[in-house]
Amino acid sequence: MPIFLATLAVRQQSKTIRFRSAAQMLDTFGMAKGGKEYRRLVAAFERIFGATIFFGTDSTRQRARVVQRSRFNFLQAAQIWYNRDPAQGVLSEEFENVIVLSDEFYDEIITHPIPADLEVVKVFGSAPAVLDLFMWLTYRCFISKAEERIPLFGDFGLTSQLGSVEYTRPRRFRAMLEQWLAQVRSVWPECPAKICSDGRYLRLGPAQAVLSALG
Repeated sequence: MPIFLATLAVRQQSKTIRFRSAAQMLDTFGMAKGGKEYRRLVAAFERIFGATIFFGTDSTRQRARVVQRSRFNFLQAAQIWYNRDPAQGVLSEEFENVIVLSDEFYDEIITHPIPADLEVVKVFGSAPAVLDLFMWLTYRCFISKAEERIPLFGDFGLTSQLGSVEYTRPRRFRAMLEQWLAQVRSVWPECPAKICSDGRYLRLGPAQAVLSALG
């Protein structure tokens, strides 16, 4: 959901995102029309509204150890109306579904926008591992200036960046990564990411994932 909200905010150049109806919200997020799906969507908004991300660094200087901490929230405000009929439009602007991004989140995505193909996000919505890899590749290929190699393992390897703890065994992770890459290429044929012949690195280069093969 943060992917959709960030993309919509960048497109509209506004931290306030409005939906005229529940049906419009469901369509935007690639969900089937119906009260059950709408309740799931509202519950997801409630979880994101309560989510806080913490960042921190520790460093040691000549005379002292420095600990820096900060916190980050996605949303500043949300007004979402429950309605048994998702197709029912609003009576007036007062009854619109309104999502307001936090200043920190909005400033970050406006300052460092990363193109995202929302149709692909919808396709991979039920495959979180593939979606994580797709979004990671979208970012890394977009900021890449030349061909580079990313280690698969280690503290700064791909497994650590994706949080794929269940696939920490090298052979198992490489096998799953091949499957995930195949799914990514099915919607992004130009994706330059390939596992190196030694099986230790992922090779990639400059590219954008905004033109998918979905038709």
